[in-house]
Amino acid sequence: MRTKNKIINFRSTGFNFQKLFFGICIFLIGVSSNAQCAMCRAALAGDSNVKKAEAVNNGIVYLMVIPYLLVAVIGVLIYRMYQSKKKKAE
Repeated sequence: MRTKNKIINFRSTGFNFQKLFFGICIFLIGVSSNAQCAMCRAALAGDSNVKKAEAVNNGIVYLMVIPYLLVAVIGVLIYRMYQSKKKKAE
């Protein structure tokens, strides 16, 4: 019985290690993304770059919308497949 308890304890500490590892990875990803914002801010500093700032903002919105559209299209396709299989089963 003692060996089983040791195995269970080892597995639970491994699970906690996984959470810690992924937490650190997510934190480091956030740190690297902040560096990019500083570059954009430096490139667009000043009042003379109004058109350039608008273009950068439009580009950011464009890049943000594409993944959401892809997920929505995939979701609709999966829903339609599920509905067609359900109709065939009836």
